[in-house]
Amino acid sequence: MAADPRNQVTNGRDVRTAHASSPLLTPPGALDTASAQPPDGPPRDQYDAARAAAPEQVPLPEVGGPRDAVTRLRAHGCWYPSGDAEGTETAFICDRGGVPQLWAGSVHSDEVRLLDSSPDPVKEVSWSPDGRWIAYTTAPGGGEHSRVLCVRPDGTGRRILAGADPASSAHLGCWAHDGSSVAVTVAAPAAPRYGSGSTGAVLASEQADGRAAGLRRAADWPERDGHATLLGPAAYDAAPVTAPGGAPVVVTSFGVASAAAPATRRDGGLSAYLIDPDGLASPVLLTTETHAASLRVCDISHDGSLALLRRGPRGRREAVVRRTADSATAFAVPVADGDPWIGRFSPDGRTLWLRSNADREYAALLAITLDTDGVQRDVSVVAEREGSDLELLALAHDGRTAALAWNVQGASDLELVETFPAARAPDRTGPLRPVPLPHEVVTRITPAGAGRLLLALSGSQRRPGVWWAHEGVSLLRTPWSSPDEDAVPPDRPPVRPVPLRLTARDGLPLSGWYYRAPGRGPDDPAPCVIHLHGGPEEQERPVFNPLYHELISRGLDIFAPDVRGSLGHGRSFVDADLGAGRFAAFDDVADCAAHAVVAGPADPTRLAVMGRSYGGYLTFASAVWHPELFRTGVAVCGMSDFLTFFAGTEPWIAESAAHKYGHPERDRDLLRSLSPMSRIDALGVPLLAVHGEHDTNVPPGESQQFVRAARERGIDAELLTLRDEGHDFLRAENRRLFRRAAADWLERHLY
Repeated sequence: MAADPRNQVTNGRDVRTAHASSPLLTPPGALDTASAQPPDGPPRDQYDAARAAAPEQVPLPEVGGPRDAVTRLRAHGCWYPSGDAEGTETAFICDRGGVPQLWAGSVHSDEVRLLDSSPDPVKEVSWSPDGRWIAYTTAPGGGEHSRVLCVRPDGTGRRILAGADPASSAHLGCWAHDGSSVAVTVAAPAAPRYGSGSTGAVLASEQADGRAAGLRRAADWPERDGHATLLGPAAYDAAPVTAPGGAPVVVTSFGVASAAAPATRRDGGLSAYLIDPDGLASPVLLTTETHAASLRVCDISHDGSLALLRRGPRGRREAVVRRTADSATAFAVPVADGDPWIGRFSPDGRTLWLRSNADREYAALLAITLDTDGVQRDVSVVAEREGSDLELLALAHDGRTAALAWNVQGASDLELVETFPAARAPDRTGPLRPVPLPHEVVTRITPAGAGRLLLALSGSQRRPGVWWAHEGVSLLRTPWSSPDEDAVPPDRPPVRPVPLRLTARDGLPLSGWYYRAPGRGPDDPAPCVIHLHGGPEEQERPVFNPLYHELISRGLDIFAPDVRGSLGHGRSFVDADLGAGRFAAFDDVADCAAHAVVAGPADPTRLAVMGRSYGGYLTFASAVWHPELFRTGVAVCGMSDFLTFFAGTEPWIAESAAHKYGHPERDRDLLRSLSPMSRIDALGVPLLAVHGEHDTNVPPGESQQFVRAARERGIDAELLTLRDEGHDFLRAENRRLFRRAAADWLERHLY
């Protein structure tokens, strides 16, 4: 299929009766939010300013069934399953139509149905406990702003529950155990910094062609035409603009505000609501937090009296138990980064099962005994592994069986444990029972009826798929998941990576996965790409990566390491890059490149560096801190200047990132010294930058300003902007274009 010409290498340019027994739902118009303010919270005026308006439901036309124009993928992925109450059917995300969409089907049959054929990518799915609704999250236009919708299992009744305003964002939480409501977190629309508009866009000026020169636009702005254009040494004249109040703003021909813009986003606030999907009861405000970094409702006790929240910035997440009657905090305890579904209450509400790394290096399973008010009385560690994180935790619907997925050097081990065995042991759990896995990594576990689990699995030699099993029985692949043999074309057999371990120059142990291009002798030096994951609190895992297979098919080796800051190696490793420790992460990249030469073997004269998100930042940084090591680089959605990043990103992202990178006001000097733009004069190698046009996590201006500065210095640099994409590239056509463009660039500069 031909590439979408709008992708550019650009130059800037049945109604039911309400649950009367539910203590949390109120009739329409009866919402009283006064009690939702925490007793020790901010002043009422600040609290009211941060709270988003209660979401209003927006009915939508039915769009189930096949689309007229769709890209059918022979080898597709299926992930994020959520089963119905009986465990016979599951809703899931599948990209067989070219974009991640909402599907449902039986675990026994290959017949599936498309529940939402709209082109907006689906990110999360949750089937209600009563089986009447499926809630899911979409990203309109492929961007970072998300909305929460619901639909009946037969595809009728589709409606937006929260996030209908294109400038706001909503995130999915848990269901009430009776299915009467679903928790949703709403981020209020960010206030514009300069200028204003009905969509909440940031408007600093208007370009000559009439397009708004802002970092953020509504996801549904009118479509634009145009052909692919090479980013060249065209006009980079900066036009002075004065913001309200006389503050200077510089808008380049890219439409990107310069560092003269404020370094912080002063708006922000997250509110958590319970919403009745039938619309028969008003939304109930659980809590509001000003300047919040994250907020998710992970569970509600069966009697509705307690809510389990996950909140806080990266690296400092915490589980909070709050009483719903007065919104008072019963207690809080630290939890690890990673999967946001951190725990669950027992059916009687007297025990909280929690995945936590409180006072420990690696996350373990905790049993926290609660009193009638939700206050912590006792804590015990009921499952732990030396040197391994408890990565995923799921409990059966009856709360008596827990599934535990352990991260063992990047791969997964799965175990089941009875949380309330018949013959109650002192630790209240039965023996751990291992479950064999057919592939390396578990990405999600969810209960599906009595005694049944659904798991999303991935591996280095298969597409993501959904598997099911009764407890203690071998897993079976669902008929609608791609067979293993369909992972790649027959002429491109998948490559299984091998682990490599090394020691950084300061003595810190590092590791990664090496992919060897087929057809080379064991001692034949090969061009090699050092690929860096995002986060930085992500981890390189042995899962199927189409990009890697594209590069390998071009004869390029890949070494994908975990530098300091990555998950899976303990809390100290995650915190090793805080503050000025990030300079050592730059050295980690260089040490990994050297080790690839020694252990790969990689050709020391043909090394490239590449990464996405934080890995894109490290790519920019490696190109200017270690320019002698690499022949070229490919930076994908990376930050190039921390101050402009903080000025342009979403307010809740900025709140979370400040702990990781530094505060944009108090640590300006550190952030400036850590920014690749501060050393742009050291750049000496050609570089390709790739960015999604709707990215409001890392705004496109981060790539634009680096490429512009590189070209002004005579360096071969290009920018590929992917239309209808955000921080993650989710559409099949765009993913294919990205892979081929990156492989072409690397092949051209390494051979």
